[in-house]
Amino acid sequence: MRKILLAAALLAAAPLSASAAERVSYNYVEAGWTQLDTNDDYFGDPKVDGGYIRGSFDIGPQVNVFGAWSYVSKKYNGSYAGYDASLKLELNQPELGIGYHMPMSDRVDFTADIAWVRQNVEAKLSVDGFDSATDKDHTNAGRATVGVRGKPSVRTEAWAKAGYLDGGSDFKGTWVGNLGGQVNFTQTWGLVAEVQAYRDVTQVSVGVRASF
Repeated sequence: MRKILLAAALLAAAPLSASAAERVSYNYVEAGWTQLDTNDDYFGDPKVDGGYIRGSFDIGPQVNVFGAWSYVSKKYNGSYAGYDASLKLELNQPELGIGYHMPMSDRVDFTADIAWVRQNVEAKLSVDGFDSATDKDHTNAGRATVGVRGKPSVRTEAWAKAGYLDGGSDFKGTWVGNLGGQVNFTQTWGLVAEVQAYRDVTQVSVGVRASF
């Protein structure tokens, strides 16, 4: 009798496990490499590389909070007035937000979110034989997006969002788009790739995500 009851329990649990695997998760942490590509002819269309971390957590049946932080930098070497010189550019960007998600079908969700985004920029000029000079600036902006997120298959996930990014007088408002996907190795671990674009900036990110 115990064996029959155990077999029945396992069979009953199997559809639930498969169903869970077919739904997207809003509880995850991830980290990886990121690159900003700026369309700026004056600076030769600079690309700056670095890393990022990101996380999301459900605080209700259809509401999640999320946060992220990215850091990119690039160093230029040259000469100034006959002296060896270097210029290092750094950009670190934290963000915090809250999102809403609503099922549209068994595998597709409608999503909407708002976030606070801060861009911190630092430039450091070093010239041999002289004290280095540093210049810093920052911008606070708000972003709102709507989109869809779903699972084309049990081991894949995709999302697309569009919205608006505005920093008031410090950062003129602009449309922003986001396209990404994930390939799962297991129900927990997956490889994530994402592209975000606004104005003359394109940010590409590749990382590893742990969903729970």
